[in-house]
Amino acid sequence: MSEIETYDDPQGVDYEHYEAGAESGELDQLHQASGSESDYQSDFNVYEQDTESAESTDFQQGHHVLVENPDGSRYEETDYTNYSNDTYDSNHIFAAEGSESSHEAQWSELDALRERFASEHVAGTEYHGGSELTAK
Repeated sequence: MSEIETYDDPQGVDYEHYEAGAESGELDQLHQASGSESDYQSDFNVYEQDTESAESTDFQQGHHVLVENPDGSRYEETDYTNYSNDTYDSNHIFAAEGSESSHEAQWSELDALRERFASEHVAGTEYHGGSELTAK
């Protein structure tokens, strides 16, 4: 900033004041961020089942009928049933299942800001002995 003051001027100015200045500035800002992530997941299951069953059945039945009439006639019947069953059953079940996954990500960001500014000013005042005040 510059400033000039004078008091007695040949033009009849009693007081004169002149001021001038300039200002400027600049701002630079840079922001950078980055990162990454990764993950892994696995899940496995095994199932197994055994079943066994056994059955044993034995059945016996006998039936005998004898009929004699007074007239001397005769009827006779015999039935005999024999049943035997032995059963065995065995089952084996095996199952497996699984899943697997992975994930990776990367990122980055960049922010930049640049600002410039400038200003100038000039002011002057003259005073001429009377009541007159002039500004330029």
